[in-house]
Amino acid sequence: MPRYDIQFQKGLSLREFMACYGTEEQCVEATCKARWPQGFICPECGSTRHCRLSRGLFQCQDCRKQTSPTAGTIFQSTKLPLTVWFQAMHLLTQGKHSVSPLELKRQLGVHYETAWAMKQKIMQVMLKREAQTVLSGRIEVDDAYVGGERHLGKRGRGAEGNTPFVVAVQTDPENPTKVLHLRMKALRNVSGRELRPWFAKGFAPGSTILTDGWKAYGFLTGAGFTHEPHVMPGGWRSGRHPAFPWVNTVLGNLKGNIVGVTRWVGKTHLDRYLAEFQYRFNRRFDLKSMLSRLLTVAVRTPAMPRPLLKLA
Repeated sequence: MPRYDIQFQKGLSLREFMACYGTEEQCVEATCKARWPQGFICPECGSTRHCRLSRGLFQCQDCRKQTSPTAGTIFQSTKLPLTVWFQAMHLLTQGKHSVSPLELKRQLGVHYETAWAMKQKIMQVMLKREAQTVLSGRIEVDDAYVGGERHLGKRGRGAEGNTPFVVAVQTDPENPTKVLHLRMKALRNVSGRELRPWFAKGFAPGSTILTDGWKAYGFLTGAGFTHEPHVMPGGWRSGRHPAFPWVNTVLGNLKGNIVGVTRWVGKTHLDRYLAEFQYRFNRRFDLKSMLSRLLTVAVRTPAMPRPLLKLA
């Protein structure tokens, strides 16, 4: 079996993690640095003149407003130490596969409901960041499904109980066997009406889009893209079509990750689970910096109370 350097790269080891984020003080300082890289700025008046109170709050010396390092971030109103949050982010960024809420519960020593909410909030951060990803060049696109009946009934498009989603994989135009970036999105149905805004926001004009020729992708040519439809033979043969080597590989890894770790994902939260996979995949070349980069987005992601997590 060939050895790929990316699989053997150095990540953020447990020893390094504990050295950087092993105490509450270290986590607070890392949060402050990520939120205010140039120093504290009052969110009320924009002043930089401040003092640090004994309770860990910043107090503006102009408007007197007191600000917590976690206020207005995904960590807002948390009753957990930041060390627990950092441990959760470490677990969710350093492995090739995800970590279930049940495993987080055991690793972090918290209640299951707490672990579930923490994971959903961290995935919300990933979703916010991945929504900014724009693909260009040569892009393989395919739609797939999660859920639904496994053995009986109709399969594929139109099957009852399943949730459709679309996957786009950007490859190197000069070397289609080299994959660069990934985008995914849950859909209500595989239609041009659902797909059009997703393509308009996340794909550079002039890109070459390879699809299976489904009629829903018919709008691509008129939307400023070069559309290359390839009629699929159907069944297992579609997975071996030479035009889609990477999108089929990604789909296989994604479904294996969902079934092997989460077992089942509902429509309400599917976008977050897709974003989690996408976030790790798009940063797979630099595992060591993944946690610090996630923290940078976390302090810029608005608070997400638990009732919203169940509805979003």
